[in-house]
Amino acid sequence: MRQVEITRNTLETQVAVKLDLDGTGQGRFATGVPFLDHMLDQIARHGLIDLDVNAVGDLHIDDHHTVEDIGISVGQALARALGDKKGLRRYGHAYVPLDEALTRVVIDLSGRPGLVFEVEFTRAQIGAFDVDLVREFFQGLVNHAQITVHIDNLRGLNAHHQAETVFKAFGRALRQACEPDPRCDRIPSTKGAL
Repeated sequence: MRQVEITRNTLETQVAVKLDLDGTGQGRFATGVPFLDHMLDQIARHGLIDLDVNAVGDLHIDDHHTVEDIGISVGQALARALGDKKGLRRYGHAYVPLDEALTRVVIDLSGRPGLVFEVEFTRAQIGAFDVDLVREFFQGLVNHAQITVHIDNLRGLNAHHQAETVFKAFGRALRQACEPDPRCDRIPSTKGAL
């Protein structure tokens, strides 16, 4: 029941997303941005989410529109898959290390978009990938999923490791927040709605 497919087409990008919150961590990615494909795979594997993302974008300009629009599309898919959030844990958190790097991600399926992004990358590029686009991806995602996410890179010397811990920790925290809560059969809010 928590499976969705969405497409988002603009003059800059065409994005198709398939998402299954109750998957096994399988992912297929063809975005034209190899580093992003690698990061999306971290969300799928560590979140136990089946995630397929195909995108065609104006990469001849740069990666910005493609990465942002993929974040938006994944956020839209996530919002639809979560439905009214009845019986879910709602909150999730994870600390993930990778060698010298350590990142904490905390998620609230709040119905209110909010991103706190405290990551100071140690360099501006990871290969050809502009590290500023990590924030753009998550900003698009939280705005359209209508969730609150705090991302704090607590330490790290290698920018690749920093980014990878961000995406892995996001996947783990999302998995926890989206899990059914066996003790709760209602919407987890005093408001009665999220």
